[in-house]
Amino acid sequence: MIKGTPELISERREEIISACEKLCQTMSFREITLKEIGGEVPFSRPTIYNYFQTKEEIFLALFEREYRTWTKDLEEIGKREADAASLAEAIAGSLEKRELMLRLLSVNLYDMEENSRIERLVEFKKAYCASVKAFDALLRKALPDQNGEERLETLVSAFEFIHGVYPYANSTKKQIEAMKEAGCRYEKKSIYELSAAGLKKILR
Repeated sequence: MIKGTPELISERREEIISACEKLCQTMSFREITLKEIGGEVPFSRPTIYNYFQTKEEIFLALFEREYRTWTKDLEEIGKREADAASLAEAIAGSLEKRELMLRLLSVNLYDMEENSRIERLVEFKKAYCASVKAFDALLRKALPDQNGEERLETLVSAFEFIHGVYPYANSTKKQIEAMKEAGCRYEKKSIYELSAAGLKKILR
């Protein structure tokens, strides 16, 4: 049982998640350890274990926070009337602001979930499902002629596409060089450009 007021517990939890977010700016998922995260918080590293048992749980909590923020963006988009094309552009704009979320999508989510306690995983899934519902609400508005099965196909296609945006928009020099040597065409595009173009095709 974690000791302290609900406010203190919440504050420390957020400090740990924010420390992980800060490290993500310069380090990869593989490089970040609990020791590294512990060096970024104003309390002892063993205290972290009162809140999270593994680094994967911390990443999952960060991922959850990103999804919750994106869901708010989607809900704001839903307050405006939008056809499919303008909806795709609005969603692309929201994804451009959520680069960390897209980056986390390119990390091994399976390992994150597998190395987290069920209660942590449930909280993450709640945030994820909220974003799916918000996205579905946008589809109902922009594509009113689609039936339930068609809309589900569109939703799945959109989320599968979104999962691949970050790696393509942020290819390393080594990856680009390998693409060229392999004879594959590569054209540098931003998260917004990729998202808007792809989502417009999916939301036709």
